[in-house]
Amino acid sequence: MAILAANAPEICAQQKRYRPPADYVQLSKPNQEEGRAFLAEYRQKGFRGYLEFKLRVMPRRGREWSREGRLWNDLFDSGPVTRIELLGEQSLVQRHNSTLRLLLKGGDKPAVWRWEAEKVNEATVVGVDALFEPLGGTDLTAFDLQMPFLWWVDLVFEGLRKVRGRPANTYLFYPPSDFVSRHAALTGVRVFLDTQFNALVQVDQIGEEGKLLKTMSVLDLKKVGAHWIVKSIDLKDETTRNKTRFVVTGAAMDQDFSPFLFSPEALPNSIQRPERGFVAVEN
Repeated sequence: MAILAANAPEICAQQKRYRPPADYVQLSKPNQEEGRAFLAEYRQKGFRGYLEFKLRVMPRRGREWSREGRLWNDLFDSGPVTRIELLGEQSLVQRHNSTLRLLLKGGDKPAVWRWEAEKVNEATVVGVDALFEPLGGTDLTAFDLQMPFLWWVDLVFEGLRKVRGRPANTYLFYPPSDFVSRHAALTGVRVFLDTQFNALVQVDQIGEEGKLLKTMSVLDLKKVGAHWIVKSIDLKDETTRNKTRFVVTGAAMDQDFSPFLFSPEALPNSIQRPERGFVAVEN
């Protein structure tokens, strides 16, 4: 008992963890119920469709290069589900010739699977640590694509603030304990949702002592048929100052996909572009 008492301060120190403080813009604390209602509405949004995109990698030092990819998205009762395919990169600067595929399931029970050509025969489950590994030499990660933080229950609604001149509802999400035990570097995620369109405009990943780790910023939108879609997104590593730009180059909206397409068993299978409704998106 004496040993336990002597070690108690040390144990408490080990358990103490930095928690980013809420940054309220208004003088009074904003209505938390209203903020959560707005967030609940956003969680129900999404699209059933197909996108083609280019990842433009812009390192702080060195030459730029790019890699192309494809994305299928659908909405299940449990949440959004996304299939991502990064095609082999052919530049003289970087060599990532192996096709990489990911399956990402959102909602309150998130999961990620990965399959890479010439490396594995079956899709493998991606653990929390691996969520933050750069994909194919870019600054894009499975964590950026899946955005599991949108369903974390420990959150604070910080109120309204302007992001690039537009009002946005701001939220600070705190990672759950099981997530922290596997990736302690992330202490919080701040999310900005445009109030008019209820659309995501920026995500800030926060580390120890409030240090900004990574920023994801939506640059512009594009109307495809009756839908407004994200046209380009910047992902900036605040530590290395490297940046990757996600640019949509084609889209096919309002698709009716087979549920099997979004299963781990289907990841090794090559899927063709939807024939109906595909349009090129001008840069």
